[in-house]
Amino acid sequence: MWPLPWRRWRYRSRVSGTVLARCWEAPAPAARRPWVEQRFLVCDAEMSSLDVNEGELLSLGWVAVDGGRVNLASASHCLIATTGSVGQSAGIHQLRDCDLEQAGSEADAIDRLCEAARGRVLVFHHAPLDLTYLNRASQRHFGAPLLLPYLDTLAMEKRYRDRVGQAEHNGGLNLTACRRRYGLPDYPAHNALVDALATAELLLAIASHRGGVDREGRSKPARLKDLR
Repeated sequence: MWPLPWRRWRYRSRVSGTVLARCWEAPAPAARRPWVEQRFLVCDAEMSSLDVNEGELLSLGWVAVDGGRVNLASASHCLIATTGSVGQSAGIHQLRDCDLEQAGSEADAIDRLCEAARGRVLVFHHAPLDLTYLNRASQRHFGAPLLLPYLDTLAMEKRYRDRVGQAEHNGGLNLTACRRRYGLPDYPAHNALVDALATAELLLAIASHRGGVDREGRSKPARLKDLR
């Protein structure tokens, strides 16, 4: 999804001078350029509840993709201090209250994420949940939602499967299932950085399979707009 400029315009005075403002000032990605020429930041969040009205962000992980390759040197993982207990969600992400005692603030995590995201397209697997939490955190910190361009590998795979008559149901679009269809190995799930790396590999696999051929029969890479 590409945010419309007018949506940012209404928040311009609130974010002035912040790292989010610098993100907004970066040139927009060129949708007609090949995906291998694009710069991505693949992200994942862990939270204490699937209900944004009850849960808190617990950790963020991200890694950059440049020139069609995962840049492992860019990988970052930050823990976020909470005001309450992680409760039963610890059984999913393995983060305990004691693990978060020395964690950084939500504001610091959002600042770091925005700094890494400048000039890049964000990528998530099941973007609505992560972005709901991130936008609320951004509202608290900057007074505005992120309003950054993003792709959703789950949505990309769903559109493709529907188009070729291979619709998936009952968990067939979760990260592990999507990776298996492209021959990618299973990773331990529900660590923000591991899931970000797993999603980055999935992005490369999907994009590589979405290319076409030119009039001379030579393969050509998919354009960014073909992935949206």
